[in-house]
Amino acid sequence: MATIPNDTWSAGDRYEPYVGRWSRRVAVQLLHWLGVPAGGAWLDVGCGTGALAAAILEHAQPREVVGVDPSPYFVSYAQQRLNDPRASFRVGDAQALPLADGSFDAAAAALVLNFVPDPARAVAEMARTVKPRGTVAAYVWDYAGRMDLMRRFWAAAADTDPAAVALDEARRFPMCRPDALAALFAGAGLQGVETTALDIETPFRDFDDYWQPFLGGQGPAPSYAMSLSEGERERLRERLSAIVPREADGSIAMAARAWGVRGIAR
Repeated sequence: MATIPNDTWSAGDRYEPYVGRWSRRVAVQLLHWLGVPAGGAWLDVGCGTGALAAAILEHAQPREVVGVDPSPYFVSYAQQRLNDPRASFRVGDAQALPLADGSFDAAAAALVLNFVPDPARAVAEMARTVKPRGTVAAYVWDYAGRMDLMRRFWAAAADTDPAAVALDEARRFPMCRPDALAALFAGAGLQGVETTALDIETPFRDFDDYWQPFLGGQGPAPSYAMSLSEGERERLRERLSAIVPREADGSIAMAARAWGVRGIAR
């Protein structure tokens, strides 16, 4: 079977149907939970395709939003999608943000901390860039629990390829749990650290609507799917189709949970 592939992040139009569309729903819940006053300056760390930035612009009434991401492809995609004078995007590393101390009222990271080589350094950088008493926040998928679309995929992958078990995000990212997130934020010197569950529905019209985003090659599960030979991928598709529960009309009802974490800068 295929060797373990590298995660791929290079095409915003293929990432959106996979988890970008669901991240946007989680982002709205996060913003309501944070309750940052209107008129603030926001930093979106690991902005990706702009899901969080778009939610901030629509729901948080910011003065400005600055997005930073290491992928020039995602930065370009976000710039094209969010034509708003309050928003700007740049290429940069979460572990060494190209921004001055105390520049923002809030800094947040959506679905990115577990992909950063040194997440503690990234949180410390977020804390550095916000003003005293500013908000630092993040959310990550509950990979080991209620992230149904991925849990079903990896169950099918393990059935057809034992090597796939090592790629499962539930195993790769133990940080994506409330206690680990709280410890990460407290370790960065943030005060009043809290976590919360952010739950959404992720409905699919039919199996094809569910399966096709895995063929986009963006992120761990799709990267794995596209590393397979045609025959291996077809066996995976058949196994997945057999285990995914369907409604009477062929639609698929799934749910997703993200864990949110927040803290206050000193």
